[in-house]
Amino acid sequence: MLTQTVLAVDTAPDASALITPTVVAEVRSWLANPIVALSVNAQNDLRGQLAQSEIDALDTQWRSEREAEDKPLIAATLSAPLSIYLLRIQAKSVGLYPEIFIMDANGLNVGQSSITGDYWQGDEAKFQKTFPNGADAVFIDEPEWDDDNKIWRAQMNMSIADPENGKTIGAATIEFNLTELQRRTSTGS
Repeated sequence: MLTQTVLAVDTAPDASALITPTVVAEVRSWLANPIVALSVNAQNDLRGQLAQSEIDALDTQWRSEREAEDKPLIAATLSAPLSIYLLRIQAKSVGLYPEIFIMDANGLNVGQSSITGDYWQGDEAKFQKTFPNGADAVFIDEPEWDDDNKIWRAQMNMSIADPENGKTIGAATIEFNLTELQRRTSTGS
């Protein structure tokens, strides 16, 4: 048993081979739910193009709220209809998606299935390799070993387009439990 665990840690699965075009299409199908575009467009309309200082202030607020008793920004985000929808998608995946979150045109979270480490993703590859690259952009990050849960994880990131005009309005990050995806792929379930 120990040998299998060591082998699992030493051998990262090929995320790009496991996250096939069929898997990407399945994610796009649930991202096509109107709640996604409505929520992203609403936040884009509300916030507009923010100055970096405003983005930094929101990100700092988020990080401090993670340790505080009072969490107005976190509570507002987690109770948003989009977050509830994403939490349901995560739950229905039965362990396949450890984390899902959606960002606006500034790279700020709009909805999420769980509390993220930060509020602004705009300085990270998940946003920089998707949002500016058009509505069909997909970026699959390198697998990482999650020692607490003893699984391999990788994030698939993609742009989100407005269904009305095809304009890129935001981005999504879907973290995959690659260990589970590999199991499902090999057993056909």
